[in-house]
Amino acid sequence: MGLLVRLVVLYWVLRLDLCENEPAWFQNISTSIFNSSGDFLLGGLFPINGLTSNLSQNENPSDVQCNSVNAIGLGLSLVMKYTVDEINSTPDLLPDIKLGFETFDTCSQSFIIVKPSMFFLSEGYSGQVRVMCNYTEYSTRVLAVIGPQKSEMVDVVGKLFGFFMMPQISYGATCNTFSDKQQYPSFLRTVPSNQWQAQAIVDLLKEFGWNWVAVLGSGDDYGKEGQLVVSMLAAQYSICVAYEAIIPVYDDPQPMISEILDNIKSAAVGVVVLFTAPSSARIFFSEVIKRNMVAVWVASSAWSLDNLVYELPNINRIGTVLGFTENTQMLTSLTSYARVLLTRLGKERGNGLRIESDKSGYSHLEDPCPDCWNLSQDNISIVTQPVVQRKAFSVYLAVYSAAHALHQVLGCNTTSCQKGADSKVYPWQLLEVLKNMSFEIKGQQFHFDSNGNPNIGYDVLTWIWTKGNVTFKDIGTYYNSLKINAALITWYTNSTKVPKSTCSSNCEPGQIRHVKGSYSCCYDCIDCSEGTFQNNTVDLQCTNCPDGQWSLPRSTNCTLATYYFLSWNSYQALGLVLLAILMLTCHGVTGLLFLYHHGSALVRAAGGPLSALTLIGSMGSCASIILFLGQPGDLTCRLQQPVHVVFSTVTLSTFLAITLQIVCVTEFPEEAPSYLEILRGVGSGMVVLACCGVQAGLCGWFIQASQTLSSYLNSINVNFLTSFLRCPMEPMLGPGLMVGFNCLLALVCFMSTFMVKKPPNQYNLARDITFSTLFYCVVWVVFIPIYTGLDDKSKSLAEMTAILFGNVGIGVAYFLPKCHLLLIKPDLNTEDYFRTYLEASPIPPEKDQDKQQ
Repeated sequence: MGLLVRLVVLYWVLRLDLCENEPAWFQNISTSIFNSSGDFLLGGLFPINGLTSNLSQNENPSDVQCNSVNAIGLGLSLVMKYTVDEINSTPDLLPDIKLGFETFDTCSQSFIIVKPSMFFLSEGYSGQVRVMCNYTEYSTRVLAVIGPQKSEMVDVVGKLFGFFMMPQISYGATCNTFSDKQQYPSFLRTVPSNQWQAQAIVDLLKEFGWNWVAVLGSGDDYGKEGQLVVSMLAAQYSICVAYEAIIPVYDDPQPMISEILDNIKSAAVGVVVLFTAPSSARIFFSEVIKRNMVAVWVASSAWSLDNLVYELPNINRIGTVLGFTENTQMLTSLTSYARVLLTRLGKERGNGLRIESDKSGYSHLEDPCPDCWNLSQDNISIVTQPVVQRKAFSVYLAVYSAAHALHQVLGCNTTSCQKGADSKVYPWQLLEVLKNMSFEIKGQQFHFDSNGNPNIGYDVLTWIWTKGNVTFKDIGTYYNSLKINAALITWYTNSTKVPKSTCSSNCEPGQIRHVKGSYSCCYDCIDCSEGTFQNNTVDLQCTNCPDGQWSLPRSTNCTLATYYFLSWNSYQALGLVLLAILMLTCHGVTGLLFLYHHGSALVRAAGGPLSALTLIGSMGSCASIILFLGQPGDLTCRLQQPVHVVFSTVTLSTFLAITLQIVCVTEFPEEAPSYLEILRGVGSGMVVLACCGVQAGLCGWFIQASQTLSSYLNSINVNFLTSFLRCPMEPMLGPGLMVGFNCLLALVCFMSTFMVKKPPNQYNLARDITFSTLFYCVVWVVFIPIYTGLDDKSKSLAEMTAILFGNVGIGVAYFLPKCHLLLIKPDLNTEDYFRTYLEASPIPPEKDQDKQQ
């Protein structure tokens, strides 16, 4: 007994608490759901009932039957009643003015909506529409129409309302066509258009990298336009629509739905955009559930919150649903208001204040919902269901827009109006104000743009499955741009990660897409080759590198070419430098030795001062290899070839001068005494100068004809990242002539001394020249074929090697025998041992005369 008492007390405490939180005007709520008298009326068009007759069997307009209550439409019509009652209870908006309304059922059928629309346009309370030439001062029954919800219904009556300039504020029609003020001059809406929603959907696809999708629409105006706009926008953002189709509305949709699902499966699409009416979505997902198909379903605002879809059995098996709904506010007092209203309806029915009428005899124009007499507090779900809670603000905003416009037309302030309740107000006056006004509602500034569209975006939501039931979680918003928190999404697919829906996987850096077939999202990934790079991730062709730059295969950028050169610390350079130092040392020692014995027979026979030139030329040639080392420059490259060939020419021209002396002594012994002094003096100098002059001319021509290193670098066709830098050799004719001239000198010396008779018991000076010039010729003849097959670095090394080896041959074949005699056999360094070359004495004939082999 005590427990019962405590429960009763608790009940009354809670009841009193609820009553204290309810606004005072709730006590004056009328139970007349669909109309309320007032000084100025608003008309309402809502899908309160559903079609129950077969339109194909109609014989006259009155055969259309709508006897199935549409809970969503009924709930939204109650929102209009709630809003009007709230406005009338707020004296600062329309002071001393009562706003009334009349709500009628559209049944979502053109047969039905025309009747209340014509009724709204009737003159005053006459119920008749007058035919006039000028409707400027025509007073219609209502000042503005709230609704209808569907775009197809607006298409039926929108132009009619536009003719009378009757403000028509829709809370659900989203077709972009109605933004055309030429066709629908009086149309406004409190929901964004399909264009905005399509853009939001495409931005969502971009956000998650889905570029291989299917786009479906329902066969009504809403679905057809939405599907078309999404597909067009997707193409602009490189999103491939693998499959698109329309679900029939007026024919049996099952065969088409089966075909659609077969095509989605064959296209391997993981994301499907469904821009459809709730009824089409319900039929579609019934088949999806049967087939156990799992995907990511992107829901348009029409069905994202509709119980026709989310109450389907096993709907939790379809995968992940991401949807859009208008970015609105919750009406916190709506549920309390509806509870009070429905409670009173239940009490009136219990007191027998109303008698249920015969449904068959009712006209929907007289009573939009005969079954609503049975409503009670048990039916509170008609306003608590998510779709009504979310869309209620759109109706609320539409009614308040009309009220604020009337506020301005009547010249009202917070306490009074300049025009009274009996003033004449025409619909076109209200429309003019609606187009240009801005007002604040629940902390949000609201206005219509020039096309009658609101400054409202979307909420992005996801469906959450909890033990088979669905709840809705907001995950982001859209207003001009998408803002989304992907961490809030639970993916009901094969993986908890963001699912992929692409025809081809993303290419790696440095790869371009080679499109296959007609879809830009289906492609092979092709590596960019050398000298090209991937400039942008969406490029279909590799971009050539700019001049002076190069790239490796599969590059995303080009880099300037870099050059390396023979450094002093490389092992090849060290080896050659050591050899050059060794040769310079040997030549220096030889020079000192010759200087010490400068008056001896051997030194005089070897040419005397000419020996010094020979050593200088050979040493200069050895030292010239330093021009091949280190970073080259314009001056270095100008000197590199001329220096080593000129020094070699000095050496070989001295050989030629001595060769002429030997030939004169051995071949012309009778005339030799008279010419020998000339050949040893002025003649030798003339030979050396003549040879060096010719070589200098060749070097001058080469320097003038060849490129500088700077111009060479500017003109080079870069096809490498790193390359060995050597001095330009073009034209190759120059180095060829210069080296060729030296070889010619060596060859003349060789041919002139090869068959010379050896003086008996005397030094064979011709032999030294023969072997040294032969070695020189062999080195450079062998060098030519080897040089042509080498890379640039090896060419420089080969040329340095040839220079040094040529001088090694000269040192070994020409100077070493003389040094040997001076150091080991000094007793042979006598006038008698070199008589033939010093005195030009004839060579006596001998039977066994030695000849140079």
